[in-house]
Amino acid sequence: MRLSRLLLVCLVLGLAPLLSVHAQGQVSPYTVVVPVTDTSDAARDSAFSDALAQVLARTSGGQDLTGKAGYPEVLKGAAGIVQQYQYQRAATGLSLQVTFDQAAVQRAVSQMGATAAGSKPPVLLLVRDEDGSVLTRDALAALTQAVAARGYSVVLADPAKTGDTPNVTTAEPEQVATLARQYKTGLILLGQLHGNAGEWVLVSGGPQQRWSNNGANTAGVLTDAGGGLADRLAKQLNVIGSATIEGKLWVSGINSAADYANLLSTLRADPSVRQVTTLSAAGDGMLFALKVSLPMDALAANLAAGGRLLRGDAHSDADASLRWVH
Repeated sequence: MRLSRLLLVCLVLGLAPLLSVHAQGQVSPYTVVVPVTDTSDAARDSAFSDALAQVLARTSGGQDLTGKAGYPEVLKGAAGIVQQYQYQRAATGLSLQVTFDQAAVQRAVSQMGATAAGSKPPVLLLVRDEDGSVLTRDALAALTQAVAARGYSVVLADPAKTGDTPNVTTAEPEQVATLARQYKTGLILLGQLHGNAGEWVLVSGGPQQRWSNNGANTAGVLTDAGGGLADRLAKQLNVIGSATIEGKLWVSGINSAADYANLLSTLRADPSVRQVTTLSAAGDGMLFALKVSLPMDALAANLAAGGRLLRGDAHSDADASLRWVH
């Protein structure tokens, strides 16, 4: 079916409003795992406080809430809003998985006067050792803990399914798109360790940010990389807007009525999008007029981070371009 005809069918039949966004299958932002020294009440309460600090950062979009009035009191009362917890044993020691009540967390963020920016997608970690093998969760504990402390969740690449995957030397668009579809995120950290040094590539919805670091040991390299990752994500994704901005968005890769409907659902589900109007269609792409609360480039970055859209080739009539991959 030609896209112009597809557009007409979609608009006439009103398919888009009937479809909801597909579940992303991501770990809840209200559940975290933190290390504990033992199973005593004191250690557990301290872990609850540390876990809630991470959840507050996640659900406020990575904002720094530590200076907000009432923040210490909220952490002291962490135990009161825990829904469930479970001790876990790993090679690195004892840890505690904690899930907080969603409504209570959102209420706490609101009472501190923070802007509800929404939680971010998880970061896919694909880090290789010197021999080319993909590092496991235990080996990446220092990295995952550093990232979690800044309010971001992670998902690890399956070592058994990383044969044709990107690395720090090359990350082709189709390889990135495949990972985004598989792990439901557009945030991907590629890493390569060389003794007490590391090379890193952050793919955040398409654009690649590269850096390298050194440390006294592997744990130091991984901890520093986690901080560097969080800093780069914060600059790109934690843009808080208020004024209404009008812009045009071009999206390619729309090949069916279902694609069009799901894309509209995705756009309308974003809290920064206030209005979406379909303007035209050509080839496999569509041009949309948007009213949003963020600059168009920041909106594109946030949309691409979710893994259903990736950065696309520039379009002359649009302020930002994306490619539909789901």
